[in-house]
Amino acid sequence: MKRSIFMEKPVRIYRNEDVKKIVACIPQGHLHTRFIIELSDQVIVLQEATVAGIVRAFALTSLHPTRRYIVLTSQSPENAKKGFAKHQLIESWEGVECISE
Repeated sequence: MKRSIFMEKPVRIYRNEDVKKIVACIPQGHLHTRFIIELSDQVIVLQEATVAGIVRAFALTSLHPTRRYIVLTSQSPENAKKGFAKHQLIESWEGVECISE
């Protein structure tokens, strides 16, 4: 496992062939999609808002002609709109260094 320059926690890099299955579903009694990602060594469940943040970060980097990074950090805005989660992934422009493999 690698350690990232900007995190104190171990970093795992998953290749596409490490992803065994992805299931998107709305559980009974819920309104939002959950994403179940079966990897070679574990299963991860992500909430819809997290995946929306990932998609937003993807669009803001991959589809932008010059932008190389974006950081989304968990914040609890005081004036969040009604119906939004208390914790939001909000853009932060702190400097980062991408890891690669």
